[in-house]
Amino acid sequence: MGLSCMSMALSDFYSIHSNYSTRLSLHVRDSQGQVVEAAAAGLDLLKFVKVDAILGPQTSAQANFLMDLGDRAQVPIISFSATSPSLHTRTPYFVQATQGDDTQVGAIAAIVKAFQWSQVVIIYEDSEYGSGIVPYLSNAFQDVNAHIPYKSVFPVSASDNFVLKELYKMMTLQTRVFVVHMSPTLGARLFRKAKEIGMMEKGYAWIITSGLMELVYLMDSDVAEAMQGVLGVKPFIPKSEQLNSFANRLKKKFLETSPGLGRSDLSIFGLWAYDTLWALSMAAERVGLKEPPKAFENSIVNLNVSDLFNFKTSGIGPQLVKAMSETKFEGLSGKFHLVDGKMESSSYQIINIVGNGQKEVGIWIPSLGIRRELNMNTTAHHTNSREYIRSIIWPGDSTVVPKGWELPVSGKKLRIGVPVKAGFTDFVRVTRDGQANSRISGFYIDVFKSVMEALPYAVPYELVPFENPDGSSAGTYNDLIYQVLLRKYDAAIGDITITANRSKYVDFTLPFAEGGVLTIVPVTYEDVNDIWAFLKPLKKELWLTSIAFFFFTGLTVWILEHRVSSAFRGPPSQHVGMIFYFPFSTLVFAHREKIVNNLARLVVVVWMFVILILSSTYTASLSSRLTVQRLQPLITDVSELIKNRDFVGCQEGSFIVDFLKKQGFEGSRIRTFTSAHDCDEALSRGSKNGGISAFYDVIPYSKLFLSKHCDKYMTVGPTHRTDGFAFSFPKGSPLVADVSRAIVELTENGKILEMEQNWLRNEPSCAGPDDSMNSITISLQSFKGLFAITGGVTAVCLLIFIASYFYKYRDFHRRISNSRTTIWSKVVAVCRHFDQRSLSSGQPQDKLPESGVTHNNSSENSIQPTDLPTHHHSNSNDIVSSAPEDVQDASGTIHYSNLEDMSAAQHSGVVHPSA
Repeated sequence: MGLSCMSMALSDFYSIHSNYSTRLSLHVRDSQGQVVEAAAAGLDLLKFVKVDAILGPQTSAQANFLMDLGDRAQVPIISFSATSPSLHTRTPYFVQATQGDDTQVGAIAAIVKAFQWSQVVIIYEDSEYGSGIVPYLSNAFQDVNAHIPYKSVFPVSASDNFVLKELYKMMTLQTRVFVVHMSPTLGARLFRKAKEIGMMEKGYAWIITSGLMELVYLMDSDVAEAMQGVLGVKPFIPKSEQLNSFANRLKKKFLETSPGLGRSDLSIFGLWAYDTLWALSMAAERVGLKEPPKAFENSIVNLNVSDLFNFKTSGIGPQLVKAMSETKFEGLSGKFHLVDGKMESSSYQIINIVGNGQKEVGIWIPSLGIRRELNMNTTAHHTNSREYIRSIIWPGDSTVVPKGWELPVSGKKLRIGVPVKAGFTDFVRVTRDGQANSRISGFYIDVFKSVMEALPYAVPYELVPFENPDGSSAGTYNDLIYQVLLRKYDAAIGDITITANRSKYVDFTLPFAEGGVLTIVPVTYEDVNDIWAFLKPLKKELWLTSIAFFFFTGLTVWILEHRVSSAFRGPPSQHVGMIFYFPFSTLVFAHREKIVNNLARLVVVVWMFVILILSSTYTASLSSRLTVQRLQPLITDVSELIKNRDFVGCQEGSFIVDFLKKQGFEGSRIRTFTSAHDCDEALSRGSKNGGISAFYDVIPYSKLFLSKHCDKYMTVGPTHRTDGFAFSFPKGSPLVADVSRAIVELTENGKILEMEQNWLRNEPSCAGPDDSMNSITISLQSFKGLFAITGGVTAVCLLIFIASYFYKYRDFHRRISNSRTTIWSKVVAVCRHFDQRSLSSGQPQDKLPESGVTHNNSSENSIQPTDLPTHHHSNSNDIVSSAPEDVQDASGTIHYSNLEDMSAAQHSGVVHPSA
């Protein structure tokens, strides 16, 4: 096929380009399909014919040897049928004018993903061609979450016995999806034997790569019949008039020259051969192939090598390789363009072998995924959905999509391991009758049975207790998981918790019961006769915060009222008493002090609102504590258990032992129990009497335990989050996904909840101590908002008052700051000034000012005699004859000229009568 297409390509090219100055001359050698023959032919062409290029090593093994010769001679080795991905990276003088096998793995993985197959077996031959694709297939399947449980390697010269042995081995696997990458000869033998032993029946799925798919038409009829229902991929060839014309001419030529050859269907390799010769002809014309004076230089004459490999290097080989890499045109097979020495990847057809023909069921486009038609619309989304694949006839003439796995044909049932325990058998129970026959029951056993019934297919299984011959448990839960790893069991069910360590060895389904670890401790009744019981309604931080706000509010009200209200004046001891007395008197609304300042009124109103809520809450909580007997846990902080080195307990064989060690408990302080009764007794005795202070268990068992001991135990501390109970299967088991979906389905339709109610309907309905009977101490968190409001309002009012005070008496404070006295004297002066009563409030002045200093409304900005130490001078010059024009000397004393004027000032309120 290749030789015929190259011959026609040479004729067509130069009939169209008759003006070209160069001509290619073909020197044909037959390798007989052997690597040695191909190597001998290559040496002959290089050493004696001195060719400028070698075209057409048929297999990857031949190309692998010839490329080394080409690299030594610097002569391009061009192959249109060697597809191994590793070839083009070996030497720059090898040109892979074909689609590499690595370009089709995306299409194969897309098929696997479209049908949601979780496992695939790879079958390939042990050759350069066969093994080259395996790493790429593995990566592609990993990207679509498909597991490869087995890789079957066939020697190129495998015997029929070897083929049968491998096929029988694959029949014992659960996987029913096989990807075959072989030469046509070995592939034909494989499918014959697979047909014989029944592996081409319903339930199987076979996918072949392009190398085998392209040459199916050459196989015998019995092989074609055996391959019915097989899927395959091959490069997509766009239809064109030139392609149709060439196919007709090729068929006519075969009928004339080789009438006994058989079918002459055009293959992709023939098209690549045609296009490759065109590309080489274009490159030769571009280079010119005009021999320089020294066309060949003997570069190895001085080497001590055999004369067999003593040939000259080409002077135009590098130029020819470069020219081919720059050649681009539309050929019969599509666009010809070399990228890094190999053909640019293209789309692939998905073919279904049906009858005597091949049916296209879809097209895989690298950027878009699977499509029914070739659509290069770049706005479409990438998808590998089954809906884009046309109907397929599967092996066994079936139209039902294989689920990808089956139980091994050996017919054995799945062995399902069940844990055996002496106690805690509420959810999983294993009992023996008189004949030592085991009976397995329980809520979780029914869940498993319902899940298996919900699967869309039947799975035979048997429940096997994980026990010793005497009926005792054969080990811990971890031991049971390890038996699944060793394939002693096909699965393990029951109250098995998902943990990170266990998931390293098995695959878990989705959980069917909630997870989490609770701490169970004994309870005691609160002592209402405690002398400090009145402090318990509020937590310590709330008490301290309340006291702080009492003082802050009292201080603020005193500052706002001190200058304007007589009730907030007096000696220093009275001031301190008023600061503490006033806010506390608001608790019982016993305050009688008249509030004058509007800012103080606002502060008091907000504070009264806070006091009302705080006192009401305190009263209600205290009354409840004193009238109702309440429960409280003996242990409130789990860290106390670790600190006091108390004993704690858990179920025997449970993962909680390791969990407690991670929490900080010593291994010697952990006790395990086989029954809930033993646990109850240990908790009742306590850690100091040979028991335990706390019991740890998962949520389902904790709820069940508390329901049986309503008034004795309760949970404390946080719920330690863990995954729930689930079924475990060996790594890569295809059952995991289907069982998980069945669990979700039963959970959503309420079937699992219904089973739980049926199993636990006879259990006590109590779920432990009533939360309403537990002691509740009010925390600061409940009053943060109120304290923020009153604190903000009080602070704002205080700041407004201070700002207005300093602004109103700014001249006074300026004189204070500018005076040449000590800082302490200045502070004392300001404090004395603030301590003076303000007369601008309009309130009756029924009491004498404490300072005894003469002042009036207009003189508060003056420095009084008691403010700063000054010298007083009294002389006749200070006396003024007009009373209204009173005179104030440097000391701040106001002088009047006669008693009448002073008396008038007293009556008008300018001067106090005692001043």
